[in-house]
Amino acid sequence: MPKVLIIDDNVDHVRMTSRVLTRKGYQVSTAPDGETGLDTAIDDHPDVILLDLGLPDVDGQTLVGWLRREPGLQGVPIVAVTAWPDDVAAQMVAAYGFDGYISKPIQFALLADQIAAYLSQNSS
Repeated sequence: MPKVLIIDDNVDHVRMTSRVLTRKGYQVSTAPDGETGLDTAIDDHPDVILLDLGLPDVDGQTLVGWLRREPGLQGVPIVAVTAWPDDVAAQMVAAYGFDGYISKPIQFALLADQIAAYLSQNSS
Protein backbone atom coordinates (compact mmCIF):
# COMPACT_ATOMS: atom_id res chain seq x y z
CA MET A 1 0.00 0.00 0.00
CA PRO A 2 1.70 3.26 -1.12
CA LYS A 3 2.22 5.85 1.61
CA VAL A 4 1.27 9.49 1.07
CA LEU A 5 2.28 12.28 3.46
CA ILE A 6 0.10 15.39 3.32
CA ILE A 7 1.75 18.49 4.79
CA ASP A 8 -1.00 21.11 5.00
CA ASP A 9 -2.52 23.28 7.73
CA ASN A 10 -6.03 23.41 6.24
CA VAL A 11 -7.96 20.84 8.29
CA ASP A 12 -10.85 20.53 5.82
CA HIS A 13 -8.52 20.07 2.87
CA VAL A 14 -6.49 17.43 4.74
CA ARG A 15 -9.60 15.56 5.81
CA MET A 16 -11.05 15.42 2.30
CA THR A 17 -7.75 14.54 0.62
CA SER A 18 -7.09 11.82 3.20
CA ARG A 19 -10.56 10.37 2.75
CA VAL A 20 -10.25 10.23 -1.05
CA LEU A 21 -6.78 8.67 -1.01
CA THR A 22 -7.61 6.16 1.74
CA ARG A 23 -10.60 4.94 -0.26
CA LYS A 24 -8.29 4.42 -3.24
CA GLY A 25 -5.94 2.21 -1.23
CA TYR A 26 -3.30 4.68 -0.08
CA GLN A 27 -1.94 4.82 3.45
CA VAL A 28 -2.11 8.48 4.49
CA SER A 29 -0.26 10.39 7.19
CA THR A 30 -0.60 14.11 7.78
CA ALA A 31 1.28 17.02 9.28
CA PRO A 32 -0.11 20.52 9.98
CA ASP A 33 3.17 22.41 9.63
CA GLY A 34 6.66 22.22 8.19
CA GLU A 35 8.52 21.05 11.27
CA THR A 36 6.07 18.21 11.92
CA GLY A 37 6.07 17.40 8.21
CA LEU A 38 9.85 17.07 8.11
CA ASP A 39 9.87 14.84 11.20
CA THR A 40 7.03 12.70 9.85
CA ALA A 41 8.71 12.30 6.47
CA ILE A 42 11.96 11.20 8.10
CA ASP A 43 10.17 8.74 10.41
CA ASP A 44 7.58 7.34 7.97
CA HIS A 45 9.48 7.31 4.64
CA PRO A 46 6.42 8.11 2.46
CA ASP A 47 6.29 7.16 -1.20
CA VAL A 48 5.04 10.63 -2.18
CA ILE A 49 4.65 13.95 -0.34
CA LEU A 50 1.88 16.48 -1.01
CA LEU A 51 3.17 19.82 0.23
CA ASP A 52 1.07 22.95 0.66
CA LEU A 53 3.17 26.01 -0.10
CA GLY A 54 1.58 28.22 2.58
CA LEU A 55 2.36 26.68 5.96
CA PRO A 56 2.19 28.51 9.30
CA ASP A 57 5.83 28.01 10.31
CA VAL A 58 7.86 27.76 7.11
CA ASP A 59 7.15 28.24 3.42
CA GLY A 60 6.91 25.25 1.14
CA GLN A 61 9.89 26.38 -0.91
CA THR A 62 12.14 26.19 2.15
CA LEU A 63 10.67 22.89 3.31
CA VAL A 64 11.19 21.17 -0.05
CA GLY A 65 14.89 22.09 0.24
CA TRP A 66 15.10 20.54 3.70
CA LEU A 67 13.31 17.40 2.50
CA ARG A 68 15.62 17.07 -0.51
CA ARG A 69 18.69 17.13 1.76
CA GLU A 70 17.48 14.15 3.81
CA PRO A 71 19.28 11.01 2.55
CA GLY A 72 16.25 8.74 2.97
CA LEU A 73 13.94 11.11 1.09
CA GLN A 74 15.98 12.16 -1.93
CA GLY A 75 14.06 9.99 -4.39
CA VAL A 76 10.60 10.68 -2.98
CA PRO A 77 8.34 12.71 -5.30
CA ILE A 78 7.35 15.99 -3.67
CA VAL A 79 4.28 17.60 -5.18
CA ALA A 80 3.34 21.21 -4.48
CA VAL A 81 -0.33 21.76 -3.73
CA THR A 82 -1.20 25.35 -4.49
CA ALA A 83 -3.89 27.81 -5.48
CA TRP A 84 -1.33 29.89 -7.36
CA PRO A 85 -1.94 30.41 -11.09
CA ASP A 86 -0.56 27.64 -13.30
CA ASP A 87 2.28 29.74 -14.74
CA VAL A 88 3.52 30.71 -11.25
CA ALA A 89 3.13 27.14 -9.98
CA ALA A 90 5.12 25.79 -12.93
CA GLN A 91 7.92 28.28 -12.20
CA MET A 92 7.95 27.24 -8.53
CA VAL A 93 8.18 23.57 -9.48
CA ALA A 94 11.19 24.25 -11.71
CA ALA A 95 12.94 26.67 -9.36
CA TYR A 96 12.61 24.81 -6.07
CA GLY A 97 12.93 21.13 -6.94
CA PHE A 98 9.34 19.93 -6.78
CA ASP A 99 8.38 17.01 -8.98
CA GLY A 100 5.15 18.69 -10.02
CA TYR A 101 2.09 20.41 -8.66
CA ILE A 102 -1.60 19.89 -8.10
CA SER A 103 -3.82 22.96 -8.34
CA LYS A 104 -6.32 23.95 -5.69
CA PRO A 105 -9.17 23.50 -5.62
CA ILE A 106 -8.21 19.87 -6.04
CA GLN A 107 -10.25 17.84 -8.49
CA PHE A 108 -10.77 14.91 -6.15
CA ALA A 109 -12.04 12.64 -8.94
CA LEU A 110 -8.55 12.86 -10.51
CA LEU A 111 -6.41 12.89 -7.36
CA ALA A 112 -5.65 9.17 -7.00
CA ASP A 113 -4.62 8.97 -10.66
CA GLN A 114 -2.39 12.02 -10.25
CA ILE A 115 -0.66 10.40 -7.27
CA ALA A 116 -0.30 7.11 -9.18
CA ALA A 117 1.39 9.00 -12.02
CA TYR A 118 3.98 10.49 -9.66
CA LEU A 119 4.60 7.07 -8.13
CA SER A 120 5.08 5.45 -11.53
CA GLN A 121 7.51 8.20 -12.61
CA ASN A 122 9.52 7.54 -9.46
CA SER A 123 9.70 3.77 -10.07
CA SER A 124 10.87 4.15 -13.69
